[in-house]
Amino acid sequence: MPQNKDFGEALDLLHQILSKTELTESIKWGVPVFTYGGKNVVGYVGMKEHFALWFYNGVFLSDPYRILINAQEGKTKAMRQWRFTSIGEIDEAKILKYVQEAIENEKAGMAWKPEKSAALEIPDILQQRLDTEAELRAAFEKLTPFKQREFVEYITEAKREATQLSRLEKIIPLILQGIGLNDKYR
Repeated sequence: MPQNKDFGEALDLLHQILSKTELTESIKWGVPVFTYGGKNVVGYVGMKEHFALWFYNGVFLSDPYRILINAQEGKTKAMRQWRFTSIGEIDEAKILKYVQEAIENEKAGMAWKPEKSAALEIPDILQQRLDTEAELRAAFEKLTPFKQREFVEYITEAKREATQLSRLEKIIPLILQGIGLNDKYR
């Protein structure tokens, strides 16, 4: 993750504050994450323009100071973050209040349950190929639902028909090999 080196002292202070809790520290996705009973509760990270605390089930926090934000509206469901731009914004008492509530929520078993996805609607240009090419259909059906959805979204996100067609040609060899669209990044 991109990190502004100027936030080093502030990140150290967040680490000291979180270390005062009953949470267990680990490193996940290359950043410090504090857990309770093996479940992610809070983490922190430095970015280019800010640094933040991430509350993994922050949607359940009462947020009395109205400081938590959803970093990706429409995508992020449960996680909330508290952004800072300077070390002077760090208020240990407020942070510990939020963290303690997050711990209590975890103890109470409060966790976001993912919503069931709607049935996969395969775009016509892909469906036509699946209907006419048995080998392609068999390979597509062997893919996990996640990988199938990844390919479908890749095609449907393109606005122009020409782009959809070029994307279809690009993914056919991947489907036949059983490789997901973004497997090389995982």
